[in-house]
Amino acid sequence: MLLQIRPLTTQKVSGSQMKELPKLKDAWLLLEDDVIHSFGQMSEIPDLKDLKTLDCSGKIVLPSWCDSHTHLVYAGNREQEFVDRINGLSYQEIAASGGGIINSAKKLQATSQEELFAQSEKRLQEVIQLGTGAIEIKSGYGLTTESEMKMLRVARELGAKHNIAIKTTFLGAHAIPPEFKNNKEGYLDLICGEMMEQIASENLADYVDVFCEQGYFSVADTNKILQAGKKFGFRAKTHVNQFTAMGGVAESVKNQALSVDHLEVLTKEDITALQDSQTMPVALPLCSFFLSIPYTPARAVIDAGLPLALATDYNPGSSPSGNMNLAVATACIKMKLSPEEAINAATINGAYAMGLSDSYGSITVGKKANVIITKEIPSYGYLPYAFGSTNIDQVILNGKLI
Repeated sequence: MLLQIRPLTTQKVSGSQMKELPKLKDAWLLLEDDVIHSFGQMSEIPDLKDLKTLDCSGKIVLPSWCDSHTHLVYAGNREQEFVDRINGLSYQEIAASGGGIINSAKKLQATSQEELFAQSEKRLQEVIQLGTGAIEIKSGYGLTTESEMKMLRVARELGAKHNIAIKTTFLGAHAIPPEFKNNKEGYLDLICGEMMEQIASENLADYVDVFCEQGYFSVADTNKILQAGKKFGFRAKTHVNQFTAMGGVAESVKNQALSVDHLEVLTKEDITALQDSQTMPVALPLCSFFLSIPYTPARAVIDAGLPLALATDYNPGSSPSGNMNLAVATACIKMKLSPEEAINAATINGAYAMGLSDSYGSITVGKKANVIITKEIPSYGYLPYAFGSTNIDQVILNGKLI
C-alpha cells in the first residue's frame, strides 16, 4: 500500500481534512535518482527493464517523517536533572538553580566544534534510521555569538555530509545567560545586533526563534527579536504557551510566524488568533510525556478547523528522543488524534512547518524520494498501536536505501 498520496498543490491539511489519508492498495512506486518519478496500480505497471526492485508485499510505503522542531545539536546530557525531577523538583526549579538551558550552554561552550559535530552526527544517524527524512535544528545552547554560530555551523555541516534536508533556526533567545542576569536589554541588543549580523553574514540560519515564556522572554521581547530577524531575512518560528498563555501566539501570528510550537496551554483567544493565518501550530508530545506536563489540546486545535504538525523537540533536557514514531503514537494515545491525523501531522504538515511542502511530506511526483517501508503489518493504525515496537523495515533517503 502507498500511503499519503497528494497532488503538488497540497501544502498542508487542516481541520476535518486531517482525517483523510489518501492511499493506493496493490501499488508500485518508481524512484529515479533522488525524486519520485511515478506510481500506480500493479495491474497497470509499465514494462520497465534493468531496475533495482524491492518487494513490499504486505508492507506500507509512506513518506519519511518531517520533524520540524529539534535541538539535535547539543553537548553532553542532563540525566541528573531527570533524576532530580523524579525526586520532586520542577523544570523551573532546576533552571533557577543553574540547571536547564544554562547547564547545556556551559557544556556546549566548552566543547569543540569537531566534538560537537561527532556527538550530533550520531543522533542524526539514529533519527534517519527511525524514518526522519527532513529535520529542523535550532541553536540556543550557545548563548554567546561564537557558540551560537558553532551550533549552526554544525547543523549545516550535518546536512551537507548526510544529504538530508536540514533547516536551521537561530534561537539565541532561549534563555538569559548569567553574565546578563541583570541586563536583559543588553542581551537583547546582542541578539538583534552582533549575533544576527554574523549569522546572516555566513548564511547559517533560515529562521529566528524566541522562548516566549514567563521568566525568559516577554511578548515585547519577542516582537523586538522577530522584527530584527525580518531585517536579516529570518522568518519567525516561536516557542509559545509551554507553561503560560501570555499573548505570544497572537504576537507570533502578527509577525507572520511560520509556526508556533509547544501550545501545551492554549486559550480561545490563541485559537482565534491562529484562524485565517498561515501559521502552523506544532505540538511536541514527547516533551509533555517526559516532563509530565499537559499535552497540547490537539482536538481543540483541529476541531476549530486549524492544521496541526507533530515534532519531537529532541533536546537533552525536556525531550531526549528524536523518535517520530513514538511522537505519532503518543499523539494518538494521549492527545486523541486518529492515526490519519497523526500521520498527516508528522508528514505533510511537518514539511509545511519547515517551509518544505514543495519537496517533502507526501508521495507526490517530483518530490524527493524519501520514503519509509514498514514491516509486514495489518494496517497503518498498527504503527501507533504497537508503540513499543520498531515497525520500520527500510528507509530510503534521496533515492538511496539506508
